[in-house]
Amino acid sequence: MQESAGLLPYRWHEGRLQVFLVHPSGPYWPRKDEGAWQIAKGAPLPGEALSNTALREFQEEVGMRPAPIPWPLARIRQKGGKWVKAFAVEAELEPANLVSNMFELEWPSRSGTVQSFPEIDRANWFTLEEARDKILTSQIPLLLALEQAVPAR
Repeated sequence: MQESAGLLPYRWHEGRLQVFLVHPSGPYWPRKDEGAWQIAKGAPLPGEALSNTALREFQEEVGMRPAPIPWPLARIRQKGGKWVKAFAVEAELEPANLVSNMFELEWPSRSGTVQSFPEIDRANWFTLEEARDKILTSQIPLLLALEQAVPAR
């Protein structure tokens, strides 16, 4: 069974709950916006605790590491069958400070040309209402879980 772990940072801004989502890069995603954003996530290393995986992957993909300790939020199954254990953390992060790791891909397909792409090309804060339109459909339950878990201010 494929399992990954990810981090859903949140904050209160002008009295509204906001979430920090990332947009994948590479040749398949540049024109996709609604339904393409997601939490930063990835596969655990052998023996790695999932909470550590979530923090490591966030730092690799976004270039920042929230200081507070994340807490377990929910476990979901994505459309492709992969399980994602999500952790939440209240944090202030600046999307303009995004520095993503790179990956290589043969592109165009079967061309023999290998290109490098950042794993994440954008990050942003969204209200829960905005996030419902932006996030992958299979990750919407994470927004609902956060809304239920975090008391209103």
